Amino acid sequence: MDSLSSLGLGTLVLLVVCLVIALGFEFVNGFHDTANAVATVIYTRSLPPKVAVVWSGLMNFLGVILGGTAVAFSIVHLLPVQLIINIGATSGILMVFSLLVSAVLWNVGTWYFGIPSSSSHTLIGSILGVGLMSSFFSGHPGSGVNWAKAQQIGLSLLVSPLIGFCCAGLLLWVAKLFIKNRALYEAPHDDTPPPFWVRAILCLTCTGVSFAHGSNDGQKGMGLIMLILIGIMPSQYAVNPALKSEQFGKTTATIQKMEGIIQKYPDAGKGTWAELPNQLAEIRTQIAGKTGTSEITPEVRKVLRADILKADELLGKLEKSEDFRFSKAEKDTLKATRKQMVGMVDFVAFWVIVAVALALGVGTMIGWKRIAVTIGEHIGKTHLTYAQGASAEFVAMCTIALADVIGLPVSTTHVLSSGVAGTMVANRSGLQLKTVRNILLAWVLTLPVTIVLSAVLFYVTTGGSVKVAPIATPSVTAPAKP
Repeated sequence: MDSLSSLGLGTLVLLVVCLVIALGFEFVNGFHDTANAVATVIYTRSLPPKVAVVWSGLMNFLGVILGGTAVAFSIVHLLPVQLIINIGATSGILMVFSLLVSAVLWNVGTWYFGIPSSSSHTLIGSILGVGLMSSFFSGHPGSGVNWAKAQQIGLSLLVSPLIGFCCAGLLLWVAKLFIKNRALYEAPHDDTPPPFWVRAILCLTCTGVSFAHGSNDGQKGMGLIMLILIGIMPSQYAVNPALKSEQFGKTTATIQKMEGIIQKYPDAGKGTWAELPNQLAEIRTQIAGKTGTSEITPEVRKVLRADILKADELLGKLEKSEDFRFSKAEKDTLKATRKQMVGMVDFVAFWVIVAVALALGVGTMIGWKRIAVTIGEHIGKTHLTYAQGASAEFVAMCTIALADVIGLPVSTTHVLSSGVAGTMVANRSGLQLKTVRNILLAWVLTLPVTIVLSAVLFYVTTGGSVKVAPIATPSVTAPAKP
């Protein structure tokens, strides 16, 4: 409440607007992407449309609640910490406002024309656009994007549709070799539901895709909202406000062990890692003896977040380096240090999880038909068979679940639509080239269009007045190294 009262009325209004639009993005994402999960069960007559959509919405809700937060942090870390914290409250809100409007406009536009387009590509392109424009404002082109994280995410978005296409086609081919029941490879007859066991498989895969979609795409909404809160209210959200003395104590102890390891390997404190010893000492000083986050001043919290993320980046490079032969125990200490430190700043407030779950779950129950028709009728030249639907959804479910574990965002739309296309090719059913061309065109255009759109919106709304200054580090005297 203190953080809210410190904001001006205009900034507070913009903050509320951005939070509403962020939840609106998840709402649109719900009905935009739901079709991917329900198209197969609807077009194979496994479930009535209303039942399928409500069930999918419930599974999306549970996916958000139970799916973890790793993907959310990938979204948060796309923009450098010094940018989202130090850009200023009003400019930070306008930055998020611009990327949200860009993402929602593209999602609604592609939904209106019935084109399966990726909400993940849309969101990430919009984030890259405002990041690039902010670096233009600061006079340091390219500095507004965490390029290492962007490359990692870009690779996952590029590879996942190829996995969907190849694996779904391969799975259908294998099924034909070993499962000889002809009913599985037939298209539905009128409104007759499939055999019970086929229906059970399709309902199970629909459930899995819906849950996985809620988990992966819901976390993108969490990341968006945490970007807003960290940028506008860093004194409250730069560091987890729920930290207790036990967590501070564990983190301090692991940092001390890591400092001891660096002393054993002098080169680990030189060159690329020259800043690491001082940063670890700085972090240890700021948290030593603290019984709760409330004992850390708001200004120090902003600096602490920046120090932790920078130290984690350097430790990550140190871990991958082949210049040092760390023992297993030393490697375990390095990993534990990273986990303990990042755990202090990578968190999602519970109210954010619930709000995103509701927005995505309710959105799932609305507006699904346009995309479902494209998936079910316009990708292949023949009607979707039971085996094709099950193969595409099973591969999508597994791919998205794996992405959740790794902590990378993937496109439910692209994985499933490419999976359907893969089964059509494997079944020699043929593809409707016009639809495939539109999907590929949307795939190619989404990133550049949203990058440009969000960048232009950010420039127009701020009038080019943003100046990004480096974070000033408070003067803290570090104790002697252990």
